[in-house]
Amino acid sequence: MHSIDINCDVGEGMNNEYSIMPFISSCNIACGGHFGNKKTIDETLKVAISNNVLVGAHPSFPDKENFGRKVLNITEAALKQSIEAQLDLFLECLENYNHKIHHIKPHGALYNLIAKDKKEAIKFIKITKKYLKDCFLYVPYNSKIAEVALENNINIKYEAFADRRYNDDLTLVSRGHKNAVILNAPAITKHVVKMVKTNTVETISGEEKEMKAATFCMHGDNKNIIEILPALASELKKHEIEIG
Repeated sequence: MHSIDINCDVGEGMNNEYSIMPFISSCNIACGGHFGNKKTIDETLKVAISNNVLVGAHPSFPDKENFGRKVLNITEAALKQSIEAQLDLFLECLENYNHKIHHIKPHGALYNLIAKDKKEAIKFIKITKKYLKDCFLYVPYNSKIAEVALENNINIKYEAFADRRYNDDLTLVSRGHKNAVILNAPAITKHVVKMVKTNTVETISGEEKEMKAATFCMHGDNKNIIEILPALASELKKHEIEIG
């Protein structure tokens, strides 16, 4: 029996957390960069903790207009100020629950940028290192951010995406592509089972590439997520994979 973590991006205005939390084991809570404020963080923390879901912060470029999905040309000082403000707000909210942060996972364009650009990855680690002393950083396998994090003795968890297709270089297929997001439980189950059992992923072109992951992300804004998650949990059990 394999055991995996299923994580989900939450607190992003979808208002589906009560339906999602019973079927996941960790969550990434928007903390004011692409979405969110103290109220949404508090509300999401309450639902997560009551469902015994591990909680993490989901910082991004300060870009609510584009939901954090566009690379911003901002100075390192401006990025530092924003990321620190987001993480400080998250930790301030978390203190009210006498609870510890489990992980940090960058969001959207920031996540994708530091995965492939070592210079930007170094910047991100410089900014967040003090926050990562007692928690994990979720990173893509074989990425620049994974490399820099390991060089800095940061605890990482490799992450793969349950509901997204991959290019041959292991970047995510652009959301502009019609097959970028996987929208049904059978296809997601097949995708995840392959990664778990073979440490490989089938790319959008049909190639097989090495892929290692301990945590698998389902996007909270996937339009079918409420139907997918319970079906996914059930189907994974048939393949001797449990969530937890």
